[in-house]
Amino acid sequence: MHGEAPKYASIKAKSRTRRNLAFLLILVAVGAALYYVFAGPQHQQQRRSRYGGESGPVPVLAATAATTDVPVYLDAVGTIKALNTVTVSRQVDGKLISVNFKEGDDVKKGDVLARIDPTTYQAQLDQAKAKKAQDEAQLANAKVDLERYEKLAATNAINRQQADTQRALVAQDTALVQSDQAAIESAQATLGYTTIIAPIDGRTGLRQVDEGNIVHAASSPAIVVITQMKPISVIFNLPQQDLARINDAFAKGPLQADALRPDNNAVIDHGTLKVVDNQVDQTTGTVKLKAEFPNPGEKLWPGQFVNVRLLVDTLKSVVTIPTGAVQRGPNGTFVYVINDGNTATMRPIVV
Repeated sequence: MHGEAPKYASIKAKSRTRRNLAFLLILVAVGAALYYVFAGPQHQQQRRSRYGGESGPVPVLAATAATTDVPVYLDAVGTIKALNTVTVSRQVDGKLISVNFKEGDDVKKGDVLARIDPTTYQAQLDQAKAKKAQDEAQLANAKVDLERYEKLAATNAINRQQADTQRALVAQDTALVQSDQAAIESAQATLGYTTIIAPIDGRTGLRQVDEGNIVHAASSPAIVVITQMKPISVIFNLPQQDLARINDAFAKGPLQADALRPDNNAVIDHGTLKVVDNQVDQTTGTVKLKAEFPNPGEKLWPGQFVNVRLLVDTLKSVVTIPTGAVQRGPNGTFVYVINDGNTATMRPIVV
């Protein structure tokens, strides 16, 4: 046992030496990797390119500050809404004998959209006219009798009471004729309801009732919905903090509003602000505004969302630079100014 102890110690020492050597090799490899990443030729080349160095000066884009007028806009997201939307329904019962529009047509006020069978209502009108003619004949006869009775009463040939009674009969027949005239006008109006016309200029939607159906005044669905497309309005909200600024600018004259595409901020149409709501929404802290757009190309569609910017002020003759030139640092905003020697210095600015 005593003879084997040195051998064991020697083996233990060699094992420790190998571990130290392996650890040393790992440290060398890690150091070489760090040197390659942070101080290698490629990194040095990048640093030289970034800061000038052997590759020469750094290219920059330069722009000259200019004095111009700058518009001040308030931005919002609005919802397009038609100025007028009419649900065209029938006012009388009957068979729908014709539909005179195509879905999606632009119609004018007064255009015939559909017709209901007028036969029954024409007969009622004719009956009312005949009743009036009958009562007018009775009235004419009563007037002749009244004239005769008044002459006889003047000579005491008949009792004065008979003349008074005849006079009352004439008044009764006169009122009856007036009632007949009212019945005729009512029948004419009802007959007119059999021709369904467009109440506004606009575009028709989907047809909801087909030709040949029996329709009723008190039932649904309607025949069609007409939406006014030109002009059109946009409803949008702005924070209540901007309300005083908007009212001050609005009091001086109409404010321009632009409808923008959400993808590239291209202007779709130019309009004017029409209404500032008379109260602030307490749940959102915003005020509702309404702008009107002519919409000549019908690019604005009811129900669509659109970006809106409202012009509330124009800064006159102010110094302007590109937005990308403005940098932010610990002490605020600054720009780099090119000097005569083609060097740039940092200069603080107030936007």
